[in-house]
Amino acid sequence: MATQILMPALSPTMEEGTLAKWLVKEGDTVKSGDIMAEIETDKATMEFEAVDEGIVGKILVAEGTAGVKVNTPIAVLLEEGEDASAASEAPAPSAAKSAPKEQTAKQEVAAPSTSAPSAPKAAGARVFASPLARRLAAEKGIDLASLSGSGPHGRIVKADVEGAKPGAAAPATASASASAAPTDAAPKPAMATGASADTVKKMFADREYTEVSLDGMRKTIAARLTEAKQTIPHFYLRRDVKLDALMAFRATLNKQLEARGVKLSVNDFIIKACANALQTVPDCNAVWAGDRILKLKPSDVAVAVAIEGGLFTPVLRDAHQKSLSALSAEMKDLAGRAKTKKLAPHEYQGGSFAISNLGMMGIDNFDAVINPPHGSILAVGAGVKKPVVNAAGEVVVATVMSMTLSVDHRVIDGALGAAFLAAVIDNLENPMAMLA
Repeated sequence: MATQILMPALSPTMEEGTLAKWLVKEGDTVKSGDIMAEIETDKATMEFEAVDEGIVGKILVAEGTAGVKVNTPIAVLLEEGEDASAASEAPAPSAAKSAPKEQTAKQEVAAPSTSAPSAPKAAGARVFASPLARRLAAEKGIDLASLSGSGPHGRIVKADVEGAKPGAAAPATASASASAAPTDAAPKPAMATGASADTVKKMFADREYTEVSLDGMRKTIAARLTEAKQTIPHFYLRRDVKLDALMAFRATLNKQLEARGVKLSVNDFIIKACANALQTVPDCNAVWAGDRILKLKPSDVAVAVAIEGGLFTPVLRDAHQKSLSALSAEMKDLAGRAKTKKLAPHEYQGGSFAISNLGMMGIDNFDAVINPPHGSILAVGAGVKKPVVNAAGEVVVATVMSMTLSVDHRVIDGALGAAFLAAVIDNLENPMAMLA
């Protein structure tokens, strides 16, 4: 039976995407796991895998097409022996067909379904199943009639068979899993408001300008930052940190690590200092979840990476458990792939806290906007030589860096935020302790 392939939802907040490139053509045979297309989301270019086997009967959306809504039919898959004319008669499948193939349990977001999967078949009733599902069922000794199909019109697909056990009752259906909302799914961004494009353009009708259309990333940034400033009660904590001990320690470590090709940056130390501080002050390792606060146990630290046309915040998971050299290597890898939009959603979603470092660009200090649902974000300025008064009351020259912690007051109170910032500074001013 011919079936439609839908535009997949490749991230929890994806509503539309660009079909960047088809990697198959009409008449090609595909099997489960084959890469069929490259799809651009608001954040990344991702590969789309086939979830069933068949023949590509018709491509419905040409490559390069932008603004394709999630669950829009993009191609038709035929079974072996079916005529291409069946492509025009393919029924609309449930949206479960477009779900990403691999998701961890905490990140899984079930797509809405246009119809519930069918109940197990009555004795003698015709069973609709894909050829691959039939072959797997025969190998595993599973009666297809005992299964509920999650494919279009109750059709049994590979995933249904793999989730079943020989002689077992029908597995849980996709609709059952969809009833439980994930705890860490990103909220739908609020749309930016303001004067209409026509109104603004009239103001500059007599001036020369170039109009730049917003791509998916810019639209998402605009929506999320508008949401953040309108809904999050920000407050700001500012401290200076003396970097001389860290700079000397870093120089010693880099000399010792030179033979291994490792060179630690100041930012690597900042990431480690913040990860450790989240463990020291665990109440700050938290996110806002609508009507409650979620306190995390691991230190998952997001770091802002500027790319052309926007930014990513890749997440270093379990950063408190990793060495400085491991954090440095992982950060370089994530930043490199961010610049080419090759990060997977799980690599830039999550975390309770973020770092934005503009010091390397010469900025002395600034206030960063919290990235929902994070509880805080640390804005890091440049290290600048300044006169300071030491413990002996003498005026000396020291390298001083300004840091500003933007805090969500719903999650973290002032004294708690101050304790966290003090822990970060203690780690940076006593860097050897971070290796203990």
